[in-house]
Amino acid sequence: MNTSQTDPMVGHLLDGRYQVRARIARGGMATVYLATDLRLERRVAIKVMHGHLADDAAFRDRFIQEARSAARLAHPNVVNVFDQGQDSDMAYLVMEYLQGITLRDLLKEYGKLTPEQTMDIMEAVLAGLAAAHKAGIVHRDLKPENVLLADDGRIKISDFGLARAATANTATGQALLGTIAYLSPELVTRGIADTRSDIYAVGIMMYEMLVGEQPYKGDQPVQIAYQHANERVPSPSAKNPSVPAALDELVLWATARDPEQRPRDARTLLDQLFDTQNLIREGAGTTPAPTQRTMVMPSAAAPGGTSAVTFDSGETQVLARARRTGPVVLENAAKLAGETKGRSRRGFWLFGLVILLAALAGGTGWYFGAGPGASTTIPTGITGLTPEAATALLVDQGFVVSDEPTRVFDWQVAKDLVSTTDPEPGAAAAKGSTITLVVSDGPESLPVPAVSGQAEGDARTALTDARFVVADDSVKEFNGDVPAGSVIRVQGADGAVLGDGATYPDHGTVTLVVSVGGVPDVYNLSYDDAASLLTGSGLQIARVGDEFDNSGAVPAGNVMSVTYPTNDDGSARTIVPNDTIGVVVSKGIEQVTVPNVVGLTWDVARGQLEAAGVIPSYSSLADSSPSSYLVSGVSPGAGAVVNRGSTVTVTFTL
Repeated sequence: MNTSQTDPMVGHLLDGRYQVRARIARGGMATVYLATDLRLERRVAIKVMHGHLADDAAFRDRFIQEARSAARLAHPNVVNVFDQGQDSDMAYLVMEYLQGITLRDLLKEYGKLTPEQTMDIMEAVLAGLAAAHKAGIVHRDLKPENVLLADDGRIKISDFGLARAATANTATGQALLGTIAYLSPELVTRGIADTRSDIYAVGIMMYEMLVGEQPYKGDQPVQIAYQHANERVPSPSAKNPSVPAALDELVLWATARDPEQRPRDARTLLDQLFDTQNLIREGAGTTPAPTQRTMVMPSAAAPGGTSAVTFDSGETQVLARARRTGPVVLENAAKLAGETKGRSRRGFWLFGLVILLAALAGGTGWYFGAGPGASTTIPTGITGLTPEAATALLVDQGFVVSDEPTRVFDWQVAKDLVSTTDPEPGAAAAKGSTITLVVSDGPESLPVPAVSGQAEGDARTALTDARFVVADDSVKEFNGDVPAGSVIRVQGADGAVLGDGATYPDHGTVTLVVSVGGVPDVYNLSYDDAASLLTGSGLQIARVGDEFDNSGAVPAGNVMSVTYPTNDDGSARTIVPNDTIGVVVSKGIEQVTVPNVVGLTWDVARGQLEAAGVIPSYSSLADSSPSSYLVSGVSPGAGAVVNRGSTVTVTFTL
């Protein structure tokens, strides 16, 4: 494997646990590093997503999907996944570290492999893949780069970055994924993948191992994709005559253009591989077989006469290969085993059998090629058409359309338009056969999970698992009743609140409203402290006024009142980050000067004192109505500076 070059990650302590030692490899989505798990004291491989992809939700979800897919598998031929997490903006995946090389490295060094080496490696690959298929997982990116050959002899499948749960028709939903050289015809033409798509990739890998090159070549990826969709993979023995016919048949079975003609999953192909190994080893046994033993292989891969194949025993066996003009049609593993194990009779019986088979093949070819049984391909441009338009197109192609269409929920196709057909578009069907339209009822209305109060990450997972699309950017609000980082509510695309019991369309986009905590309380803080606290919480501050606080509760320079943003009609509204909070700062208690009222009557003096901001009082007199008395003095005296609201005592001249 490649050694590390200068890389800022080397030497980094990831998530406080994984000490990065060296860079191993770099791919399209991530870089793989050798690291030490300090907690468990073991070497691990860590895949770190490229920084420029961290903000892309699709790549991030695909990266997390790899961890979930691989973690579900526990098999000796699948690379173990130990952990997955995020350190700052770096998403990472912790895997088992295998010291060794990839199958691609082996092919680069040796060119091609022997049939025995190919079968040994394929046995391990198919065993691991069978475990994945049994768990309901389709790999979707099988290629020599993802087959690891450890120094201790272990062989494992890695990189489930494109894997996903298998359904009857698993679609990519976007541009084709996987390496173009190993894509099945149905992935190229319809973007549909299931377990049989993995089998096709295995067949291409087997061809490459036996021949030393891929079956299709081209200057542009589209040229290779076209060949996958429209041509039949040739027999490996056409390029490498030492390949046994039984292996030819295995490769052709796995790479049949029609997925219905391939093994249904890796277990089926693995069982047949065991039978093929036994067949080849029987042919290479220690007991000498008769010279020029003739074997009739009715499903042989390549057109032409006979070819000599030398087995390990040194005996040359003549394999009579029937001439074929179409792709191999093998319904199941039992049929393949029967064909590859068939033996011919000598002499007259062999000649008669060949003549009979040729006659049958010719008749069958006429019936299915030009006669009543001729088949054609169901058009692929039907999705999205009206039922009337789709019916006209199918009838024009020679099909009969059922009067009773099937209806299904389909979030990708508008209601009352054609979603697909049964059989599906692109499949081969006999002319005159009945096709059933599958019409969309639009997206299914699904219940929205109750996620209020949950952490944002948990809420995203719950909504995604419920088949909703969660907007990458959540809305942030200040809320003193909900902890920071927890969900306040869920909103639909129109901003409507999706409360408990609400429903929403399948794959509809929802937005999380997440709390950033309460608005900080800045009352009676100094203006500088208030500004620091508010701006540190993501808010702005505005000093909207300075006022005297004659109550004495707020010292000068401190915040005595706060104003919050309002709606246009003046009503209170939710506070969000970057809102501006207004503050009024205290000027302390106002100071006033006691006026000179000596010599004035009580009524006049009282009015001047109150206007000056002090409270006048008088000493007790016998007469309780001193309105006409003259003021003889005040205390504090005239000119004294006192706090507004202070009491001034008045004396009179009797």
